[in-house]
Amino acid sequence: MSRIGKNPVSISQGVDVNIKDNVVTVKGKLGELTQTISEGITIKIEDGIITLDRTSESKNHKAQHGLMRALIANMIEGVSKGWTKDLELVGVGYSCLLYTSPSPR
Repeated sequence: MSRIGKNPVSISQGVDVNIKDNVVTVKGKLGELTQTISEGITIKIEDGIITLDRTSESKNHKAQHGLMRALIANMIEGVSKGWTKDLELVGVGYSCLLYTSPSPR
């Protein structure tokens, strides 16, 4: 997962990201989310872009690097766009009931 961790995360318009005492707080129009950052991972915010670095090349730090990056990216998307699931049914003779779930607030 270390290749995922190297990708920067851009902060969307209307989203506020704060880092204090290894806790990332993301606030947006759909709510607020918090996540504790693992040991060995450092976060920097510069010009609306979040970058994560790890302190060593151990297997655990590499895995945590990618995980933390993915969690922060998902938090930003969650408070700005919300969660949706789109299904496409392809075929003849299939019948289904469609349910829609509201986005979290």
